Amino acid sequence: MPGSQPLTILIAEDSAADRLLLCTIVRKQGHRVLTAENGHQAVALFAEQRPQLVLLDAMMPVMDGFEAARQIKALAGESLVPIIFLTSLSERDALVRSLEAGGDDFLAKPYNPVILAAKIKAMDRLRRLQATVMEQRDQIARHHHYLLNEQRVAKAVFDQVAHAGCLSAPNIRYLQSPYALFNGDLLLAAFTPTGDMHVLLGDFTGHGLPAAVGAMPLAEVFYGMTAKGYGLAQTLREMNAKLNRILPVDMFCCATLLNLSFQRRLVEVWNGGMPDGYLQRSASGERLPLVSRHLPLGILSPQHFDDKTEVLPLALGDRIFLLSDGVLDTRAPGDELFGVERLHQVLAANRQPERLFVEISRALSDFGGESRDDVSMVEVTMVEPDRLMPSPLIYSDSGASSPLDWSMSFEFRAETLKRFNPLPYLLQLLQEIHGLRAQSGALYSVLAELYSNALEHGVLGLDSSLKRDAAGFATYYKERNRRLDALSGGYVRLQLRVEPIGRGGRLVIEVSDSGKGFDVGAVLARPVMEHGLSGRGLKLIRQLSRQADWADDGRTARVEFAWGALA
Repeated sequence: MPGSQPLTILIAEDSAADRLLLCTIVRKQGHRVLTAENGHQAVALFAEQRPQLVLLDAMMPVMDGFEAARQIKALAGESLVPIIFLTSLSERDALVRSLEAGGDDFLAKPYNPVILAAKIKAMDRLRRLQATVMEQRDQIARHHHYLLNEQRVAKAVFDQVAHAGCLSAPNIRYLQSPYALFNGDLLLAAFTPTGDMHVLLGDFTGHGLPAAVGAMPLAEVFYGMTAKGYGLAQTLREMNAKLNRILPVDMFCCATLLNLSFQRRLVEVWNGGMPDGYLQRSASGERLPLVSRHLPLGILSPQHFDDKTEVLPLALGDRIFLLSDGVLDTRAPGDELFGVERLHQVLAANRQPERLFVEISRALSDFGGESRDDVSMVEVTMVEPDRLMPSPLIYSDSGASSPLDWSMSFEFRAETLKRFNPLPYLLQLLQEIHGLRAQSGALYSVLAELYSNALEHGVLGLDSSLKRDAAGFATYYKERNRRLDALSGGYVRLQLRVEPIGRGGRLVIEVSDSGKGFDVGAVLARPVMEHGLSGRGLKLIRQLSRQADWADDGRTARVEFAWGALA
């Protein structure tokens, strides 16, 4: 038979004459023939020989064709073995029963060789098509399994990176439910060298692996710059520049980034394209939205990116709640969204701040909706600094080559003060001194206080008493940004001196500024208010260092750290 491969065909017919006639016709068409006299024999032959097509008489002794067809189809499983029932045109009920039993076609008596050949060819095409579809399905399944396995390996590596920070800290609660294997939402948290905490909740466009391709470089920048002590503005600029450089034009990352200072009891917030976060006051129950004021990361060029942040005071027990839009876009069976209004109802009904996260999670669960995107929620609570235990820095060198006798001076002028934070650079330099490494947190906290005091109160002339309440707090930082943008003069000078003494040594830090100075004694004598920072920084400097003094009417601060026998 040109263009067609010969088949093995089973003929089950109780009439010897009809059986012989069919065998002759089928053999002449080039096919191999198996014969059976009843349904029982037909099933047994099929199980043994596995023919590719069956011609089956409907009415046979021992087992009729209908039952034989059902058993043959069961034995064939997923493979298509076409069954052509042999019947007469007058047996209409038999035709219906033959199709219900699994028949694929029928052949009327008397048998026409041309029609039979055409039906065999048609059934063979169906059989081959089914085999091709099954083979392609199996190939797709194998490929899908391979891709899933690759994604699982990639996800395991990514999770090690993404969860390398402090998400297990006692003041953090979070929930992440990915729409696909990979989560397009990114949740990162890490401690700075001063013990502050940086938290990022991001949402890349789309979901699954394509949405996660930017997560690794973003996490790398976040953890690297946080560990070195860079602030939110510098970290945001670097993350935006990297995503803008590597992502396709239709991809970006909505993100909310927080810097929580547990010593100073404040939070710095940047929201670019994420749903409103919320600051929930524990004492008053007041709810302050943390709204999006910026475009997502990766859209704007570095020259046009806006890194301005909001700074808000926090009290012990205050909570910050962040969420991705997958929470709000969860849909009920009736196509109703969970939505902002339902979230506001849960927030307003909360009477126990410590149960807020649980109540929101339960409301989302009780809603019974289906998520159509990645779902992420995180709650961060303001606690006393001693409740948090940042992981100590691990160094690979022995410290034997530490520089132990040197000095260095810097003068930072207006254009540098506007856009450069020298603290990460200085801290990295000081970490080369092996004896200081155990004090890195205290050292960075003191450096940060000295530099911010010199810049904000000295060069910019800001009055710390503005921060007596939440409104004044916001005014203070708005005025800080305004004065810094307009700065055209002034300086901050910083001198570092390292001296070996016996088996130890000491570090002397001197910071001076071009400001008008202040009454150090009066500031230190003031009581520290809950939200006010007036006097808090100077007392913190004295508490964390070996010695701290001020001269030149407060314009120069001298602080000493020591290690070894002096410490």
